[in-house]
Amino acid sequence: MTPYPPAQRQDIVEDIHGHRVADPYRWLEDADSAETKGWLAAQDRLFHEAVDALPGRDGLRERLGELLGAGSVGSPVWRGGRRFFTRRAADQEHPVLYTAGPDGAERVLVDPMAIDPGGTTTLDGWQPDKEGRRLAYKVSTGGDEESLLYVMDVATGERVEGPIDRARYSAVAWLPGGEAYYYARRLPARDVPEGEEQYHRRVYLHRVGTEPDTDDVLIFGEGMDKTNYYGVGVSRDGRWLTVSSSQGTAPRNDLWIADLSACPAEAPELRAVQEGVDAGTGLHVGRDGRAYIFTDRDAPRSRLCVADPSDLSYGAWRDLVPEDPEAVLTDFAILDDLDRPVLLAGWTRHAISEITVHDLETGERVGTVPTPGLGSIGGIIERPEGGHEAWFGYTDNVTPSSVMRYDARTGETSLWASAPGTVAVPEIETRQVVYTSRDGTEVRMLVASRPDLSGPRPTILYGYGGFNISLTPSYSASILAWVEAGGVYAIANLRGGSEEGEEWHRAGMRERKQNVFDDFHAAAEKLIADGLTTPAQLAISGGSNGGLLVGAALTQRPDLYRAVVCSAPLLDMVRYERFGLGQTWNDEYGTADDPEEFGWLIGYSPYHHVHEGTAYPAVLFTTFGSDTRVDPLHARKLCAALQHATASDAPILLRNEAEVGHAARSVSRSADLMTDTLTFMAAQTGLAFSPDELTRGLIAG
Repeated sequence: MTPYPPAQRQDIVEDIHGHRVADPYRWLEDADSAETKGWLAAQDRLFHEAVDALPGRDGLRERLGELLGAGSVGSPVWRGGRRFFTRRAADQEHPVLYTAGPDGAERVLVDPMAIDPGGTTTLDGWQPDKEGRRLAYKVSTGGDEESLLYVMDVATGERVEGPIDRARYSAVAWLPGGEAYYYARRLPARDVPEGEEQYHRRVYLHRVGTEPDTDDVLIFGEGMDKTNYYGVGVSRDGRWLTVSSSQGTAPRNDLWIADLSACPAEAPELRAVQEGVDAGTGLHVGRDGRAYIFTDRDAPRSRLCVADPSDLSYGAWRDLVPEDPEAVLTDFAILDDLDRPVLLAGWTRHAISEITVHDLETGERVGTVPTPGLGSIGGIIERPEGGHEAWFGYTDNVTPSSVMRYDARTGETSLWASAPGTVAVPEIETRQVVYTSRDGTEVRMLVASRPDLSGPRPTILYGYGGFNISLTPSYSASILAWVEAGGVYAIANLRGGSEEGEEWHRAGMRERKQNVFDDFHAAAEKLIADGLTTPAQLAISGGSNGGLLVGAALTQRPDLYRAVVCSAPLLDMVRYERFGLGQTWNDEYGTADDPEEFGWLIGYSPYHHVHEGTAYPAVLFTTFGSDTRVDPLHARKLCAALQHATASDAPILLRNEAEVGHAARSVSRSADLMTDTLTFMAAQTGLAFSPDELTRGLIAG
């Protein structure tokens, strides 16, 4: 292989809280410098030299296209007799937003490819008004996630207004009539300190057709923490406004409510439901006038309470669905067009979804909702005006996204809409394995493989372990292609996620972050002990916070892993808060400004634990040029450090992609990325993507 591109090592050493911290590749933080651009261009040439000629690429790319051709379909959102939903057909690059009236005739509302044939525009969110006559939707371009907010007339498809900029991560809460809504918007850059342009949100009341910069009414957020995110909601009857506030991604929020029948929409009299409490709480006022309170307060696996909206003091909350000792409550819906109205409660039990049925008044469990298998359930959808039906998304390892319909009158579940594509998927077996981490904690992982193979095989271990995010079974073209070719794919449900509730999350954050890495190492050791793989056949993969995970894994246990794919990662944990949305994550990780918390961060920061002369595994960093969440500088710096330090012949490569960001991307770009990462791991672990392997053991999907 061509020698690694030269990278200057600067003599930068800072004293931070009494620690001498070296940062030899700080110059790579500047993406616009000639030096960084030259280094990136050389890395790009090296990457293509190493990866473009790997065997099996063409067949794998074709197979991934077939598997991705299953498409997707989203659950319907109802407004009267009209429904709104997304669907992606086999030949479409992005999901398209449709509507259909009572006659069932479908019509396109938002097609990202019609907006931008280049495929770089994504639909970031959408919300119809309460009558289904107007639609608020957000789009962004080039992967920057800088959402522009528009309003459309649903009947004509014509834009009513927009764009309104600075609407990233904003909810839209319509008032009845479709003439006004509450939303969140960042302050203009000129009104905030330099470097804080991604922060400083406020909640506004906007009237359709007015000028947002001059006519919007400030409702909430003045004088509060600059990293706050805000949520807003308005009850179906328009009476109750709720506003929530969370400091960055902290697992807690403050919550307020206002009675809009007793005060003007422009000046809601907000009263606190929860302030300064270390818990996450949401509030929904139902059709029956009761406040339904979804909370993990004094219930780490969450519970559902009810109360009178006029008295939401904590002592007035009454458990309707109490905390379960094992399953995590995730969702609920109300079906009231019945002799005995019921509540549906969604749960995950060790990452597997289920739905139970409860008496709406007492909460008594009266049954279960049949589900297609051991998989994942999306949000449970009811009609806003009530009814006896509910819809929910479903997927598992071999089932593309589908929508199920539950009829509470008959107790039956039926397939309501399936993914539009027809694809043959491989026959795979998925098992849930329990193993013991370093401190004795039991952890679970899902292990997928072909049932006709045994013995040690090339294996990918994937994890995330952070931000209360749960890894549950889902249809994945990359997993299916890997397993189909004879490999093993394992997904570890590490601490830091939400698979076992908020306590599980907190056991993997802040000063306990090392637990996540220990859980991951133990998962690898379990796969090896069970004879499924060997260190020479084991690859690990993770992105974003999962990129931090595999970065820590490869620097802590380079002997345990053969190959690493580290995507859009956080890796310099001393300086992470200075870039992207870093300051919104310091409740999850800690801040380097605090001496004690700096100690947590420097203790595992991958960039600061690279040691010369170590035989590091093969590493492929994947970065995205328009990523405004996690700056690609992290991967650049660790890539340079590893290329300098490694004593191994295993390649250290960087794949940098322009005009794409941290999250949504077109299908063809997804297939290209999967092809590169899977062939890299296959070449290192000995998996062959041969035509014979890619056509064996198929079942119709």
